[in-house]
Amino acid sequence: MEIPFDITLLIILTVISGIGSQVVASSLKVPAIVFLLLFGILVGQDGLGLVHPNLLGSGLEVIVSLFVGLILFEGGLNLELRELGRVSGSIRNLVTIGTLITLIGGGMAAHWLGEFPWAIAFLYASLVVVTGPTVVGPLLKQVSVDRQVATVLEGEGVLIDPVGAILAVLVLNIVLNEGADPLGLFRDLMVRLGMGTLIGGVGGWLVGFTLKRAKFLSEELANLVVLAAVWGMFGLAEQIRSESGLMATVVSGIVVGAAEIPELRLLKRFKGQLTMLAVSVLFILLAADLSLASIVALGWGSVFTVLSLMFIVRPLNVLICTWNSQLNWRQKMFVSWVAPRGIVSASVSSLFAILLTQKGINGGDSIKALVFLTIILTVFSQGLTAKFVAQMLGITSSAATGAVIVGSNPLSRLIGQIFKDRGESVVLIDTDEEACEKAQKEGLRAYKSSALDTNVLEEAGLQSVGTFLAMTNNGEVNLVLAQRAAEEFKPPRVLAVYPKGSHQKNQNGKEKVQQAFTSELNLKSWNKYLSDREVKFGETVLKQLGFEFQKIHLRALIRSQELMPLLLERQGSLQVFPATENWQPGDRIIYLLHDPKPKLLKGLSGSHQAALTIEKHPEVEEVPIPASVLDSSSDRILT
Repeated sequence: MEIPFDITLLIILTVISGIGSQVVASSLKVPAIVFLLLFGILVGQDGLGLVHPNLLGSGLEVIVSLFVGLILFEGGLNLELRELGRVSGSIRNLVTIGTLITLIGGGMAAHWLGEFPWAIAFLYASLVVVTGPTVVGPLLKQVSVDRQVATVLEGEGVLIDPVGAILAVLVLNIVLNEGADPLGLFRDLMVRLGMGTLIGGVGGWLVGFTLKRAKFLSEELANLVVLAAVWGMFGLAEQIRSESGLMATVVSGIVVGAAEIPELRLLKRFKGQLTMLAVSVLFILLAADLSLASIVALGWGSVFTVLSLMFIVRPLNVLICTWNSQLNWRQKMFVSWVAPRGIVSASVSSLFAILLTQKGINGGDSIKALVFLTIILTVFSQGLTAKFVAQMLGITSSAATGAVIVGSNPLSRLIGQIFKDRGESVVLIDTDEEACEKAQKEGLRAYKSSALDTNVLEEAGLQSVGTFLAMTNNGEVNLVLAQRAAEEFKPPRVLAVYPKGSHQKNQNGKEKVQQAFTSELNLKSWNKYLSDREVKFGETVLKQLGFEFQKIHLRALIRSQELMPLLLERQGSLQVFPATENWQPGDRIIYLLHDPKPKLLKGLSGSHQAALTIEKHPEVEEVPIPASVLDSSSDRILT
């Protein structure tokens, strides 16, 4: 049978519009969902009229169901059970108590402000209890917040989607069948969630077991096997109990992610790319089918309904659900602000509009319009302001302080003391008991353990610090430790002392692990210089006047291995000095000098006696080593 060209063109234009939205959003560093909505409306029936989703007929529902299942699997796959454990109480409350609060509060707002009948008002509320990884995930990629907050939002988004979808179906049944038994509907909700959990758990375990045992599967084939398994579990769950498929995909994703399968990172990358395509296609199709006239017809009452959902119901929800949590008030405020609605709300409301119209019940199109108004207002307002709000509240991950340092040697202890003197938390990890004891004598926290032990890294607080630094005497080991820390805990800054040319890049072309200090560092020699008191500790501020000239002197000393840059202070933030750092005027560089040549040192300091001088050069201040870095053979303090 020949496929109509109109459908072929529809799919082509949808994919081009979706990927184009992603490209524009990436270039402008704006959450992609904003431009997906704009492009969808632009190419849809109220825009250029290029994309007509109604051509797909019932196929649209099939595409939405399969893609949403895939998105939720990817969300479950990326959930870290270790991180979920730390905020599990908050997530549990948001998915259970929070769902009830949003249902009641949203229903009351829709009835009193939007003037909807009670039944239709609560049906609307059931559709907007979900947030969803389709919008929260992309938003958090653009807005780097600390891991606790990100875990709460990601966990809520992934887990509440299946709960909200099933709840919406049950509320619809109450609307269509006025005599429905509420207790029976609750029992039905539990049965569907339980069935999805069972199928997802067993299926996820089988997938993990297969990937670990089937050595003959290539990387590409293994990824496709997982894709087939996800859709297979979704279909099986839907056949046994309708609306249980989404829960199956979420649970299977969590189980596969915890199975420690080989090359899990590559599977996550593949699923992440598919999810980006799925989100792009779904939002374009659903936004293109939107009638702007129906939204305008709702009036100001509906706008106030959405605003009350954003500024009253959501903050009240978060306040109650995180009352006894470890989240501070800044983190709670950000969680209260970020609750954009997404694909599940849009797709289910579109389906409900059709079903209510078929049953002769008024309000179906109005509910769809109100849900899309909620999506538009939450996505645009929260998506465009989330980064500003996070920075204002001081919860961005880039603002995270403190350090976890692997290797307890004179240099690492010196760096630890500098961080500590700034009031930042520092933890050292080493397998050598004597090295740990030296760190503890100097007032530093130290763990005698391997940094490969994620439990130790968790206890050291790596999930909340700003810097991970691996600087043992084995460069290859340092690189492995840093790469694992970057993948498992995602701290803002990951550095290591490793051989030049050993680094790997991520899919964005950026280094996964930054090389610490300099590209040609001899760590053993500098530790010996420090132990033998053959170093001078100094700092200099790079100023606008003479900036280029000063860089020449600094780099000359670094190349001659007479100067070792340790730390960089920029805009009040103290960071380990990376080998590839682009220096800026105003930077304060803290360094060690070994046997400096007088001419170069005087030129660097701006002395008038130097052969190469420029007036008003920033001075190099020689200062005492700021803390008790002990000699390996005595208890004398090096100064």
